[in-house]
Amino acid sequence: MSAQAVKMKKKSSWSVASVIGLLFLLLFTVICIAPFVYMVIMSFTQSTTLMITMKEVHFTDFTNFKYVFGNSGFFRSLMNSLIVVGCSCFFNCVIASMAAYGFEKKQFPGKEALFKVYIATQMIPGQVTMIPVFIIMKKMGMLNTYFALIVLIINAFGVFLIRQFMESVPDELLEAAKVDGCPEYKIFLQIVIPLIKPVLISLVVFTFVTSWNDFLWPLVSTTDSDMYTLTVALSLLKTQYQTNYGLVLAGATVSFMFPFVLYVFLQRQFVEGIALSGIKG
Repeated sequence: MSAQAVKMKKKSSWSVASVIGLLFLLLFTVICIAPFVYMVIMSFTQSTTLMITMKEVHFTDFTNFKYVFGNSGFFRSLMNSLIVVGCSCFFNCVIASMAAYGFEKKQFPGKEALFKVYIATQMIPGQVTMIPVFIIMKKMGMLNTYFALIVLIINAFGVFLIRQFMESVPDELLEAAKVDGCPEYKIFLQIVIPLIKPVLISLVVFTFVTSWNDFLWPLVSTTDSDMYTLTVALSLLKTQYQTNYGLVLAGATVSFMFPFVLYVFLQRQFVEGIALSGIKG
């Protein structure tokens, strides 16, 4: 067999493998997006069962969406969720970046031991601390407030994530800034923050999704309907004897769109921040 024939055979085999791989990825993609497509289609029905036919689907009928925003307090809950998520992302990034800067770039006694204890708090499930936190919040009069909904989102994960990324920031760069007389706060704001922007965006996405989808703590810490978040409002769309699944999935569609749009716009920075967080400096 000639060399040209061998080359043609290898090229043919590779092309077959590529087609098989492409078909597999296509099948996997269809399986992943099928539930979301079903959710959107179902939101245009008035079905009380999860079995639907295309005859029941009316894409020009926005009755469910009109009810969601007009008659159920859903819009107020949506605003609450946006406020809680926005504040959670801001404060989590600020606190985590400052703590990570201290743990990574500053020297003080017991730094590594304190960091390990801090990270170990991630091993404690939130359900374990929920009752003590609820009692503390009640005695402080913080129930039915945005503070109660925001404070539990801030945790050690953000500090760990940013510290791993911050290892790639050269110490020589910070020392040079100190020699030039740059104050500490300017070093942090004008040098460190721009360099860790990718991981901050990753933390924003993580925090957004965590806060947006949180259900148990908002359910426990809010008794006033004006303070309900979107997840709690979604659970109230079900009635006692019969459930309009089209209505419920209309609310779920609205809820899904916000994190989806956020991830679409920040996808590249999110992947970059996650990929570089494990690189040692």
